[in-house]
Amino acid sequence: MTLLAVTDLRVAFAGRGLRARPVEVLHGVSFEVAAGETLGLVGESGSGKTTIGRAVLGLVRPSGGSIRFEGRETVGLGGRERRALARDIQVVFQDPYTSLNPSMTIGDILAEPLVIQGATRRDAHTRVRALLDQVGLPADAVERLPREFSGGQRQRIAIARALAPGPKLIVCDEPLSALDLSTQALVLDLLIEIQRAAGVAYLFISHDLAVVRHISHRVAVLYRGDLVETGPAADVTSSPEHPYTRRLLLSAPLADPVEQRRRREERRALAAAEAQG
Repeated sequence: MTLLAVTDLRVAFAGRGLRARPVEVLHGVSFEVAAGETLGLVGESGSGKTTIGRAVLGLVRPSGGSIRFEGRETVGLGGRERRALARDIQVVFQDPYTSLNPSMTIGDILAEPLVIQGATRRDAHTRVRALLDQVGLPADAVERLPREFSGGQRQRIAIARALAPGPKLIVCDEPLSALDLSTQALVLDLLIEIQRAAGVAYLFISHDLAVVRHISHRVAVLYRGDLVETGPAADVTSSPEHPYTRRLLLSAPLADPVEQRRRREERRALAAAEAQG
């Protein structure tokens, strides 16, 4: 069953200067996310992938196209309707250090969206305890402040906050890029475990094909505002068809210096061929 359907999505931002024309950063992007599925959206910085996530969340207004959630058009929703939709669509941002209010306890951070949605304080407190357990944090975290936790723990708190209202889709916008490699693996495994238990779908945005391959069912590759390749994660990340996807794959670091050098040379050759033709 299709949960999210994005069709011919276009986004333009105002140009610099009084008479500058708008700059279109997304040029008619289309994709779908099924219930319980992870779609990995991958591309380099500036490709437009974060803009897609923000458009799905209602933080960026499209200049054209359609975004439908469970068959309902979400573009142009009013404030009350958008807040109601937030129960079903949540987000985990890139930086766990700035996405949490430093003056609020973890208990208050996690209870806030529940209370806004109409839960009693008692019910919210019970749900917060369950959320902390779900993301592998101790119960006494409710009384502590974000600064008392490591980066990986803060990202677990951010994941718990996204899970609080029981969403059907979570937009994960580079949720691992601010973490060290060992912590990345732990958070990635946590997201997979949560999906299996809760059946939530992810729109997983990343620049790292290796990460996307590990968590995604399908992958969509974005290049300069255009979707250039989509398909099953195993196919796109092991035998890509588009030259840009091959360059992304070749840019992944390796421990073997000889193989790394060979990949670097192959990447340069692909870039040169693409520039010529």
